Amino acid sequence: MSNDGYSGPIFRGRRRGVLINLSSPSGAGKTTLAKRLLTQNPDVVLSVSATTRKPRPGEINGQDYEFLSVEEFKARIDEGYFFEWAEVFGRYYGTPKTPVLEAIDEGRDVIFDIDWQGARKIAEQAPEDTLRVFILPPSLDLLEERLRKRGQDPDEIITERMARAKDEISHWDEYDYVIVNDDFARALEKLNQILHAERLKRNRHPWLGGFVAELMGQ
Repeated sequence: MSNDGYSGPIFRGRRRGVLINLSSPSGAGKTTLAKRLLTQNPDVVLSVSATTRKPRPGEINGQDYEFLSVEEFKARIDEGYFFEWAEVFGRYYGTPKTPVLEAIDEGRDVIFDIDWQGARKIAEQAPEDTLRVFILPPSLDLLEERLRKRGQDPDEIITERMARAKDEISHWDEYDYVIVNDDFARALEKLNQILHAERLKRNRHPWLGGFVAELMGQ
């Protein structure tokens, strides 16, 4: 175990992975938190979503997203390729099913940078494996300022994103944990603490039944 006490906890048997659903309005910091959590926890992997939107500068196909045409995306829906999918701002987003299921069976945690619709669908399909964490901004004014500093979207898109932010925030009470990201280091520490506690839950450790039976038989 590393000195921070969070990555790679030691167990007698293999634990089952956690599906970490991290949601927030755009600009509240969930993507940065997800990336930092990945660097601190070797047992956490990122779920690479598929999308029909165009790549942003610096994004790599297969690493940041799996970039598909609308026709390709719809064909994969019909094939049952996705764990969940949704249409957002006229673009499609979805989570490939197979790598997610393989990871949690192998004892790795999977983090999703996802909206409330996707988080709800994952929780419906895998309620025992799902952890939902919502990231709130300190204020909507600060959120809008962060979006404008990105310099990637015109005013009409910023206005649309702020309207969607309010809708996203309205679903905060569907989540297991809520973190106000007013200080990044503190928010990251809380996220690590939540993950560590979730890893210790009884249902994450299928080996415990046999261990207790052996213990009681001694």
